Amino acid sequence: MAKRYAKPVGLGIVAGLALFAAFLGWKHWQQGKQEARAEAFVTALDQLQAGNLAKANELLAPLAKDGGDGSQAAAMMLSAGIASEQGKTAEAAGLFGEVAAMGSAPQPMRDLATIRQVVLRFDSMKPDEAIAALKPLAVPGKPWFGSAGELLGLAYMKQGHNDLAGPLFAAISRDKTVPESLRQRTRQMAGLLGVDAIDDVKQVVQDGSAGNGSGQ
Repeated sequence: MAKRYAKPVGLGIVAGLALFAAFLGWKHWQQGKQEARAEAFVTALDQLQAGNLAKANELLAPLAKDGGDGSQAAAMMLSAGIASEQGKTAEAAGLFGEVAAMGSAPQPMRDLATIRQVVLRFDSMKPDEAIAALKPLAVPGKPWFGSAGELLGLAYMKQGHNDLAGPLFAAISRDKTVPESLRQRTRQMAGLLGVDAIDDVKQVVQDGSAGNGSGQ
């Protein structure tokens, strides 16, 4: 089951996190008034959105090599994302690992880099490694509780500890700060593992009816 769900979970996590990294980098640059670097970063983002990965990477390269701060980390995050998109998994994982270890980078970005690295290496990692990396992040109230927790649950399943995975999936599904798509997915996972994650059956039915465009 873990093998079946790991890939779609990883893809779901990857989809939105690069944008958050970009936001963190932009915010840092604005605060530091580093206009030239910010402009180069925005130009790289434009190229990235247009699908010009090579050009975007070319613009990001000098930013990723210089700075030693949040702006450098954001550029490295995007460079790693491009490498991942190009199938250069080892290179991408290495870059994410560097950001995760970068003491001068904002903590949310470092945590994000840790998650991205685990996503890329999940299939080849030993469950113990994944658990050690994710457990500090999979805590209710922390920014990445949902994303880190879902991966942590899958790592528990690989380890054979469905008794730990099920309640964790249920906790994520009940957390209203987590995106609804993730809550639904973890609710299903909890159910498959025999854990009831539905606190309010009436509300769930109403939500489902609203999603189907029916008041019945």
